[in-house]
Amino acid sequence: MAIIVDLDVHLARRNMSVGEFAEAVGITPANIAVLKNGRAKAVRFTTLDAICRVLDCQPGDVLRWVPDDGQSVETV
Repeated sequence: MAIIVDLDVHLARRNMSVGEFAEAVGITPANIAVLKNGRAKAVRFTTLDAICRVLDCQPGDVLRWVPDDGQSVETV
């Protein structure tokens, strides 16, 4: 299972640099890079709230789930 954080598109749409975004969200540019590169193991709700506030979006606009290779999604 992989959770993908789609920040690049949102930052490009707003012509916002990682440094500007990090400052507006209240976390370091290094932590933004961890999110963007898929190395984050968790995201605090307060951080997710700040991201959504700054980008004027919903959590589902920046987070998406992609199944691992060979993994299927079963319905009940």
